[in-house]
Amino acid sequence: MDIDTRYKAVCFDMDGTLLDTKVDYEKMSNVIFDEMVKIGVPEEVIDRSEGFKFNLDSGVNYLFSQGRADEVYAIGIKVAKIARDIEMEKVDEAKPFPKAVQLLEWIHSKGLKTGLLTRGCREYALAAMEVCGVADLLDGVVARDDYPESEAKPSPKAMEHIAEILSVKPEEILFFGDHVFDYHCARDAGSGFVGVLTGTYTKEDWEEMEVTDVYESVGDYYDHLIH
Repeated sequence: MDIDTRYKAVCFDMDGTLLDTKVDYEKMSNVIFDEMVKIGVPEEVIDRSEGFKFNLDSGVNYLFSQGRADEVYAIGIKVAKIARDIEMEKVDEAKPFPKAVQLLEWIHSKGLKTGLLTRGCREYALAAMEVCGVADLLDGVVARDDYPESEAKPSPKAMEHIAEILSVKPEEILFFGDHVFDYHCARDAGSGFVGVLTGTYTKEDWEEMEVTDVYESVGDYYDHLIH
């Protein structure tokens, strides 16, 4: 197996995809939900399910339905420091998923570029990359605070930014992710997409979204490449 020749770069979501990190997403989601409640989102429309990474669709959808999309981004700005503190709490426990490093090295050996596109803040992303020993294996990074909040994933603008950094077009990027935010970002930018099961989404979840290119992990994808 080989990577399709249309792609000139391979990019990755960080948490739950390339790196096994220990961010308390339930805590972070509840901080954001609390801000939603403060601005008038009814508690009864919010889903605070445990263990669901960035399970914000319930509150976000309500704000959009009320014509208050701008407030979604305003909340992100308001809780940015709290989110950063939560991300940094256990950054020293981060580790690359099995064979993630080998995959990055293989991609470079084929003359392709590599990138990281994350909703984590830049300070956290750089720290996690350093802890995991992958900083020198990534040609570009886009974090949530590098650009306006409205241009973070799932906005396709995020993919456009990493494409510009890597000097490729969005449609020349193959993107790996573990969450619907990743898929929507890639799809809407015209990039290729591969789903993994190391995050919160199951194979059935991906099937519901009609994502068929799914692997157990980036390591599983690497195994398929070299065999």
